[in-house]
Amino acid sequence: MNLASLRWKIAALVTLAATVVAAVVGLLVHRATWQRALDLGQARAEAALDRSLAAGTAEDVVPVAELPDALADRLRPGRRVVWYGLDHRDEPWMWAVQPSGDGGEEATSVQIAMGSELLGLQALDRNMAKAGLLALAGVVPLSVLAAELPNRRLRRVARTARSIAGGDLAARTNARGRDEIARISAAVDSMAASLQHRLLAEQRFTADVAHDLRTPLMGLVAVVELLDEGEVADLVRDRVRVLRTLVEDLLEVSRLDAGAEVAERVRVPLAALAAESAARVGAEARVLADGDPVAETDPRRLDRILANLVLNAHRHGAAPVEIAVGDHVVEVRDRGPGFPPELLADGPRRFRTGAAERGHGHGLGLTIALGQARVIGAELTLANAPDGGAVVVLRLPPG
Repeated sequence: MNLASLRWKIAALVTLAATVVAAVVGLLVHRATWQRALDLGQARAEAALDRSLAAGTAEDVVPVAELPDALADRLRPGRRVVWYGLDHRDEPWMWAVQPSGDGGEEATSVQIAMGSELLGLQALDRNMAKAGLLALAGVVPLSVLAAELPNRRLRRVARTARSIAGGDLAARTNARGRDEIARISAAVDSMAASLQHRLLAEQRFTADVAHDLRTPLMGLVAVVELLDEGEVADLVRDRVRVLRTLVEDLLEVSRLDAGAEVAERVRVPLAALAAESAARVGAEARVLADGDPVAETDPRRLDRILANLVLNAHRHGAAPVEIAVGDHVVEVRDRGPGFPPELLADGPRRFRTGAAERGHGHGLGLTIALGQARVIGAELTLANAPDGGAVVVLRLPPG
């Protein structure tokens, strides 16, 4: 149970509002009831005083000194005073007093007991408190249930946003309504649609460029082979090979984008394959194996991943390059400047190189490695070692 969630915050706000309303209503009812009791007591006291004065009842004439001090201070000759207060026994009374005689030492006084009214008011307060607690006992769960619906809709929006961030640009909230949550959901769906459109446009561009370049490139390769031997011819052949590799990489990226790649799994000795991959691309790398680990995976795609990682380590890092092989884990490490922060945060970008970042490139090599890792169901993570250098960890799925 997450007490910091919006559901519990809404429930707490509703509970607080209900408590404040109940307290205000209770206070108003208390004051109104007590004021009504005082008005009735005052009317009864004045009526009793009028009857006593008309009948000339002698027992109602008392010395002013026997009256409560607060009441005695209010007395004026010929002026009636109605006063509520406590007697010497702390019992509530309503007095109606009128001074008699010229000396002002005696007064006609009648008293109306207010104890029953006070007890009734206290009982009313207790009943209102119980009713308020019972109401809160119903309001709290109802407010939690009522807050669950918008909270559920917000969780759906959050799940969709996480899915989009994870690469599922087809994820949508499909929310309906006209409230703020519906507008947020519509904004997330619009953002996902825009990102999906841009990604598809980039993928189509990659595929179109690769296919459009392939035909003239094949002709250029054939023509280059006809050149006479020499320094210029060797330079041209080298640049053509680089261009051919780039086009092949673009074609591979377009196939990965289209989801046309399917892994063929066999049992592969990881240490031997790692050594062969480094040797095939002519890059020096030391293989450190813990025993003779074997994994069930696609050897061609794993070879492609490791070759790209080793080449990337040599191009953008520094020797020595090490390949540590464990149980379903392969780690490639160099001693260079490490990955730039933007690469670790955003991942590799296929058409950006390492020139601007002064570190490991964002180019096609890492992009292809990530794509092939997804095809074989592996996880590829990038990090920087605490003592310097870039570290790429490939975790293969258990066979």
